[in-house]
Amino acid sequence: MSEPFLSSDDYDERAHQLYNEGQYDEAIEALRTGLGLYPHAVELHVGMGYARLAREEYLWARRAFEQAIGLDPDHEDALAGLGEVLLKFGDRAGAVACFDRILALGFRDDHDLMLQVGRALFREAVLDQARRFFEVALTAHPDSAEAAACVGYAAHRLSDEADALYWLRRALELDADQGEARIYLANLLYDRGEYEAALFHLERTEPEDHFDGLAIWRLIELKKSVYRLPDADPELAPWHRRLDDLVGDAAPDDLLLAEIEAMGPDGRVRDPGRRAPRPQRDPPREHARRRHVRRHVGRNRAADEGRRRRVGRRLTGAVHGRHCAAWAQADGHRDPGDGPGELPQGERGRGAASDTSLRDGKRPGKGEGPAPPFPGLLPASYRLTSPCA
Repeated sequence: MSEPFLSSDDYDERAHQLYNEGQYDEAIEALRTGLGLYPHAVELHVGMGYARLAREEYLWARRAFEQAIGLDPDHEDALAGLGEVLLKFGDRAGAVACFDRILALGFRDDHDLMLQVGRALFREAVLDQARRFFEVALTAHPDSAEAAACVGYAAHRLSDEADALYWLRRALELDADQGEARIYLANLLYDRGEYEAALFHLERTEPEDHFDGLAIWRLIELKKSVYRLPDADPELAPWHRRLDDLVGDAAPDDLLLAEIEAMGPDGRVRDPGRRAPRPQRDPPREHARRRHVRRHVGRNRAADEGRRRRVGRRLTGAVHGRHCAAWAQADGHRDPGDGPGELPQGERGRGAASDTSLRDGKRPGKGEGPAPPFPGLLPASYRLTSPCA
């Protein structure tokens, strides 16, 4: 029986499925076969670009995106992909020009596209431009917790601590289940010396929310101090298991190199934005479908164009920076939402905090007040974690 006739959309669909399963070689082969039959199918060229990008084959990715743009100069996903590749080559001006072209085409209201662009810029430390695109997404979608959190992350990396704190709290107001934003905020508060508030937020996370060990170590030691738990307390068991999972997946040489890179001549962490390598726990880039959700966003297209634009909405995991949360170094101003009294008094019945800073929530001044209670208990590699390596 002969194989059924496949359209370019069928090849795109097949590659999409393989891509989401992490079978990049097979996805590329499907796209290559499709392009052999449909060399002018823009979506197949765009799909090839993102598949190559997922494999970090940047030269091939650039070629695929440029071929797509040669066929359709105003294809927003191709422009976004080319901009991301140009960032990898250090061409920031060229990348920003591609991204600004997307804005000029009228895609300001495209929430996912604006976040995709912002994250690409954030990962390459083009922080002012990253914040600009996150704010574009937030302006168009003021109720987006994800956009609010991204503005907070970028603000923190730009040392705008007051705005970082505001937007992280705003993200949690919009969506209390934003695990990345809550963990980020907890680390901000911990580094500020506001341990009670940090514990309040950390206790509202699950082990599966954590992909770095820093916050887990802090949670364990705060629980042991506040509730006087022994090391073997069953309540701590799931957190220890999660730590074991994370540590077991990290390559020792990568941890050592990350630690060396992050250290300055004085032995201190030079850039809190540098981090130990993330274990390979993320799903593949999402070769995402955008089905017919244009809603008059962007330039006008022919009604029969039928463009599904499945490719290019890669918003999951470290590959697209969904967990791009820098472990914070300072807090802004105390907020009633996480200030003293947030920790339910007497709820646990396991005793009071032995450290007064856990009860009064005061910020230790420079050279005075209690130091962070558990610095010596944290392995060095955990003190390096921060965003978007």
